[in-house]
Amino acid sequence: MVRRVLALPSGRISVAVLALIGLLALLGPLIAPQDPLATGEQLLAAASGDHWLGTDYLGRDVLSRLLDGSRISVLGSLEVALTALAVGALPGILSVHLGRGFEWITLRLTDTLVALPFLLFAVAVIALLGNGLTQAMLVTGTLVSPLFYRVARAATLAVARSPYVEAAIVSGASTGWVVRRHVWAKVLPPIAVALAQTIGVGFIIVSSLTFLGIGVQPPAPTWGGLLASDLSYLGQRPWAPLAPALLIMVTVWASNLLADAIRDVSGEAGRALVNNRRARANRRAQPDPLSAGGKR
Repeated sequence: MVRRVLALPSGRISVAVLALIGLLALLGPLIAPQDPLATGEQLLAAASGDHWLGTDYLGRDVLSRLLDGSRISVLGSLEVALTALAVGALPGILSVHLGRGFEWITLRLTDTLVALPFLLFAVAVIALLGNGLTQAMLVTGTLVSPLFYRVARAATLAVARSPYVEAAIVSGASTGWVVRRHVWAKVLPPIAVALAQTIGVGFIIVSSLTFLGIGVQPPAPTWGGLLASDLSYLGQRPWAPLAPALLIMVTVWASNLLADAIRDVSGEAGRALVNNRRARANRRAQPDPLSAGGKR
């Protein structure tokens, strides 16, 4: 699947952008030109040689805070996506194979999570467990998990009715063997699409919560927190929110673009499209026999 995704222009662009964002999260705190928490005397200063993106209301270097906050924003979105995957996908697969009782319980739990008001429930749980990023992301990942449950369950139902799966069950194969041998390969593409989409949703959730001051204690920098502080001083620095807003928008766009690329190559039509493009590229690379004969 990876090669088929990279064969598409949209897949290459999205992977390149997300890899750049991941590299920024990995190396951002290390390459920050100044201490992101150090205050200074130049308050709300414009961009200059010393401060490429200016300073905030406490005189802190905005570029350093943007680079340092990239790690928290990226890790938070990944934590949301992986929590939703773990909580939703496995029960969705097993609900088809473990009987009516397990199916009824998981369906009711999923309906309950869908009915919960997202922001109010997240704030309530964080108030009980403490204002920390891990607590906030675990709660939000659990609330997003119904997407993975439904995707995994729908794909598993389609496979479970296949003749080869029924034959394996009749021959005495265990549930674990059937899931590993037959179900997982068919369920993986739609789950990969949901995972890519959820990474983008995770960025929006992390940015929204940190914009409200939930999940991260100040003065720790985050993209959402920078956006919130910049909006308070638009009169002095009207261009300040552009950098964090642009990073959030580009990351979410790349995640959705990757999800579209995975969806395009998952089906038979997508595989045929990629194969046709490869065949055309091979024909262009081969010399024309008539032209070669003319040259002789």
